[in-house]
Amino acid sequence: MGRGRVQLKRIENKINRQVTFSKRRAGLLKKAHEISVLCDAEVALIVFSHKGKLFEYSTDSCMEKYLNDTKGILMLRDS
Repeated sequence: MGRGRVQLKRIENKINRQVTFSKRRAGLLKKAHEISVLCDAEVALIVFSHKGKLFEYSTDSCMEKYLNDTKGILMLRDS
């Protein structure tokens, strides 16, 4: 017998919310890495905390592709 479903709702206690964010962020980054390795997938993940702090994960090929694409877009926009 497994665990029951947890009702998703905002965590009101600020400290508990931050702890949960940190744990879930770490798990999400780990899963992004795992899927990129196991399935040879290009993965990019961007997470912002409530304070605006950036956390990211990307495979090398995905980041290169993004940077090359955005350079072309920026060049077109600036001309």
